[in-house]
Amino acid sequence: MNESHFPNFENTERAFANLSSGQLRKALLLFQTVGNGGLVRLGKVLVHVALALRIPLGWAIRPTVYSHFCGGESIAQCEQTMARLAAGNVHTILDYSAEGKETEADLDATYREILSAIQATHTDDRHAFSVFKVSGVAPTELLKKVSANPDSLSDQEQITWTRVQKRVVALCSAAAEMGTPILIDAEESWLQPAIDELALTAMQRHNTARALVYNTVQLYRTDRLAYLKRITERAKMEGWQLGVKLVRGAYMEKERDRAIEKGYPSPIHPNKEATDRDFNAALEWCVDHAESLFCCAGSHNEKSNALLAQRMNQRGLNPSDGRFWFAQLLGMSDHISFNLSAAGYRVAKYVPFGPIRETIPYLIRRAEENSSVAGQTSRELELIRREVERRKQT
Repeated sequence: MNESHFPNFENTERAFANLSSGQLRKALLLFQTVGNGGLVRLGKVLVHVALALRIPLGWAIRPTVYSHFCGGESIAQCEQTMARLAAGNVHTILDYSAEGKETEADLDATYREILSAIQATHTDDRHAFSVFKVSGVAPTELLKKVSANPDSLSDQEQITWTRVQKRVVALCSAAAEMGTPILIDAEESWLQPAIDELALTAMQRHNTARALVYNTVQLYRTDRLAYLKRITERAKMEGWQLGVKLVRGAYMEKERDRAIEKGYPSPIHPNKEATDRDFNAALEWCVDHAESLFCCAGSHNEKSNALLAQRMNQRGLNPSDGRFWFAQLLGMSDHISFNLSAAGYRVAKYVPFGPIRETIPYLIRRAEENSSVAGQTSRELELIRREVERRKQT
């Protein structure tokens, strides 16, 4: 492999150059906290109690987890974060992170916020992608019903579903008009068939010359590597470019609990090794079929990111090849993001934004994710401590 193109994930000076010493110390304390599973579980309970009692939470959350994992309450408030990322040649993916809305008024409000984030990318090359969750613009019960049997909708449900389809069409069309690709996030397996169909229709419409719409494939599911291969062949046959974001998955406990409750086999791999195997196989598939697809690898796993860089190099693909992106979440894995960008690869960070109370479900998932993946949290802590010590000596 060309050594100049190999990312050095040990370079903490580069990884944390975007953080002041004060921000670095705060990150150290934060990761020490979220690494404690007991504290995270207790905090989750207390937050839900506070929400139920409508106790103000901003004073506690804003300077801690919110400021670390989110860009701000509005797009304008994300400006400082975007500039900080751009200084390290890392692009932004603005992600309106309000969740759990069900009324038509709330769904329309979420749609407008997502549309504003799409429009903010116009002529601003700091943005890599736009993004949205279909459940942000659709009632989850309706998504579940459409996924199970679209022919069973009542007349009123069909009217509501038509509104959902129009919102998705409008968002994807707006992104295509801006020339900034849009990612459609994956969700729970019982919602995903409806999302796949919406994404497929949008890709067939907009991905004629290059991928402007990306669907997301969760490789912790046992069936999604096969799905990736099928949809790649379909794109080839029909003459459009597949856009795909690869992730491991975000709903493991929910998926397994529901499978037990409903009495069907879990759709999730039984262990991390099997998930890693499928994720890495998917990366290799995408490199091997680069003529037919565009890929965004959403991963905080060092080995997987190194593998993609290695495979691209072996295939003679330039690190800056526009068909391949690496993506991580704001506040996590800076040693991956900034060292990849320094080696010439295209890298983006999800920058969530929205009112503090609205983003709490997202923040809880981040805390749970960091407390459950002990090795990853330990790695973050090790690197942050190393950089704190390095700065003391300079």
